[in-house]
Amino acid sequence: MKLILTRAVDNLGQPGDVVEVKSGYGRNYLLPQGLAIAWTKGGAAQVDRIKRARQVRKIHDLEHAHEVKQQLEGLSVHISARAGDNGQLFGRVTAKDLAKAIKAAGGPNLDWHAIDIAEPIKHVGDHEVAVPLHDSLTASVSVSVAAE
Repeated sequence: MKLILTRAVDNLGQPGDVVEVKSGYGRNYLLPQGLAIAWTKGGAAQVDRIKRARQVRKIHDLEHAHEVKQQLEGLSVHISARAGDNGQLFGRVTAKDLAKAIKAAGGPNLDWHAIDIAEPIKHVGDHEVAVPLHDSLTASVSVSVAAE
């Protein structure tokens, strides 16, 4: 069975890859989970869109990583979340939330999968988050979480 991946799948591929899998695996797991779509001739256009979106978020080389690091470290990122009276959040701040907040603050469009939140952000206040940009380069982003 030939499929187009819409999300990254371990040991199979990245979004936009055309893969050949056994029909049971594709029909019973990949398609229902929304991890892939059936391959068609018109699917080539969708593959191109997925790959272009991934290319925009990708860090190309070490020089590009240094540019992104300067942009990130100069940002002040603010996130509003629901919290109780004691400052405890209802839930937590996720990597997806952080990527959206960085983009909203005027920062680069980052792939949320690349953001590494070592300890879950579950309290109101200021936090430091590491964003690995390249093999040897990590940016530190200051995040201010406020109660809604």
